[in-house]
Amino acid sequence: MAPAAATATTRVEPEKVLARRNEELERELRESREREGRARDELRRTAERLRVAEEAEERLCSQLGELEAEAVVQAREYRARVVLLMEQLSQAQRLLQAPSVSLPAGKDQACA
Repeated sequence: MAPAAATATTRVEPEKVLARRNEELERELRESREREGRARDELRRTAERLRVAEEAEERLCSQLGELEAEAVVQAREYRARVVLLMEQLSQAQRLLQAPSVSLPAGKDQACA
């Protein structure tokens, strides 16, 4: 009987080994699926952050364009003002450098 018992034990043990291996593979598969799910969630979150960042970039570019246009307008207005002031200053200097400025006759009498 000993040989029959040994044969039965030998058959049982490979079955146990296979059952344990199957359990290990199933556990690894569950863990792999959980990791895959977490990776998908992280990918979705990253994609959402990217979308938000791209929208923010578009808004900033638009605002920057508006500010640049406004700066050009202000620079042109400033330059025009500077040119006007330079012309006024040149005219005042010419008046001051004139040999003599005579007041009209009516003005002299009004002061006296």
